[in-house]
Amino acid sequence: MSQFLWLIPGSPMLGALIIALLGGYLKQRHFSILASCAAAVAFLTVLLAWLMGAATSQPLQQTLYTWIGVGNWMPTIGFTLDRLALVMVSVVSSIGLLIHIYSITFMAGDSDQRRYYFFLNLFLAGMLLLILADNLLLLYLGWELVGLCSFALIGFWYRDPLRASAGRKAFITTRIGDLSLALGIFLLFNEFNELSVSVLLANATVQWETGSQMTILAALLILGGAIGKSAQLPLQIWLPDAMAGPSPVSALIHAATMVTAGVYLIARTYPLFELAPQVQWSVAAIGTLTIVYGASAALAQNDIKRVLAYSTISQVGYMFLALGCGANALALHVLLPWSLS
Repeated sequence: MSQFLWLIPGSPMLGALIIALLGGYLKQRHFSILASCAAAVAFLTVLLAWLMGAATSQPLQQTLYTWIGVGNWMPTIGFTLDRLALVMVSVVSSIGLLIHIYSITFMAGDSDQRRYYFFLNLFLAGMLLLILADNLLLLYLGWELVGLCSFALIGFWYRDPLRASAGRKAFITTRIGDLSLALGIFLLFNEFNELSVSVLLANATVQWETGSQMTILAALLILGGAIGKSAQLPLQIWLPDAMAGPSPVSALIHAATMVTAGVYLIARTYPLFELAPQVQWSVAAIGTLTIVYGASAALAQNDIKRVLAYSTISQVGYMFLALGCGANALALHVLLPWSLS
């Protein structure tokens, strides 16, 4: 099964490339079929992983090739599928496929379907890439792909100034969190000369003392990245305006992908937060405040899409609260029914 891991992010990536490079030879109705088939391949590969017992076996790993070679530092294009990643890719690929199928009817009359389905496939590929990445450099590539595509999709109808402004707002706000995550990755690499997630976390657990300044700083920087992507206080301002995009885009961002990227990032790097109890409790505090804020703000809205946006902010707050209390499994239990609702 491990030799097929590349199909999960690779199939929507390939779909996006075909649409971009060969789209001039296709008709409008072909874009939706091609993009949906690419999403279906990703979902079927995940389903095959479940059927072959990936949830009960050792983590599956696949290394495609060495990305960069500088001395002894050689980050790879490699994927790891463990239980945490399997749950996340299952939610993302299934909801992503349903949204692709729904888009066939919703976007049928639009004259720019080629651009829409290119970014929709690329968005799905970026999210699956950051989940499966076995090193922080590859994870950050997927992280930025998601940010770029969210900007393009939220402002898809860019001729409307309000919609274009919503796309820019999302892009600029999330860049604050992305900068924080980049600084955290630089700090970790500077300390350990390593970006492999498993090796890096093992080294940090052995070499760093609980509550040390370096540990707290690294955890805070990673938390900053999670706050930006998951629209938690104080970087929640972009999510309500993200409803300006097409409805399938709003569903893709709010239900299963972009806003859960921060939750996944904290869960993936959780040993760092266990070494920094102050930051771990900060995660719980931010989640609690966001729950109250999101639910309260939703009561004052008269647009159903903005009600859903603030509900999303509040629900992701529950996930942060669970993570901050050390209940990682509970955070995933909150994710599953909410994403499918």
